[in-house]
Amino acid sequence: GIGRAVAVALSAAGARVTALSRTAADLESLRQECPGIETLCLDLADWEAVEAAVGAAGPFELLVNNAAGAELQPFLKVTRAALQRSLDVNFGAVLHVSQIVARQMIAQGVPGAIVNVSSQASKRALRDHAVYCSTKSALDMLSKVMAMELGPHKIRVNTVNPTVVMTDMGRINWSDPQKSAAMINRIPLGKFAEVDDVVNSILFLLSDKSAMTTGSSLMIDGGFLVS
Repeated sequence: GIGRAVAVALSAAGARVTALSRTAADLESLRQECPGIETLCLDLADWEAVEAAVGAAGPFELLVNNAAGAELQPFLKVTRAALQRSLDVNFGAVLHVSQIVARQMIAQGVPGAIVNVSSQASKRALRDHAVYCSTKSALDMLSKVMAMELGPHKIRVNTVNPTVVMTDMGRINWSDPQKSAAMINRIPLGKFAEVDDVVNSILFLLSDKSAMTTGSSLMIDGGFLVS
């Protein structure tokens, strides 16, 4: 939900947008909604295919790394397969796609901005989220190192770190009042994030209005981390 909304918002703002997903049906419905958006149907875990396709589609000046997966398992039952899948997408794919796009930016000699979609789970331990919390924490630190190394090339790198977001999936997963109440009670603003809350923060970090911001994590958590 977040990735699609970002693509639509950027297209509406006049950007030339290329959207990447492994789900062809999602890309087709996106093209129908926004005919100007170009699409790439790829599995981000396939490094060779991603290298070829993203390399050919560029160059780009802006990048949003949004793809992620959450396989929830108790710590004592975490499987190697779940760990590897999460590392491949939540961390490895961000590193790889960012490498490809940043090299393009540097070769073109243009400034750029990269926003990685992280989570409040990178900052706070959550039960059954050992792998998810850890990969998101790794993503935060990767983003800081990227900001340090890419800054001299005038490329800014930041993360957004949302709480639960009311995407279609979020509404399904958090529809149980007992489950949602336990989380909402820890959020001072007393609500979960809407998709637009995240989209607007991403647009800000991509824009010149945040020209002096890099290596930062923008919390979109309603104050969850202060409680």
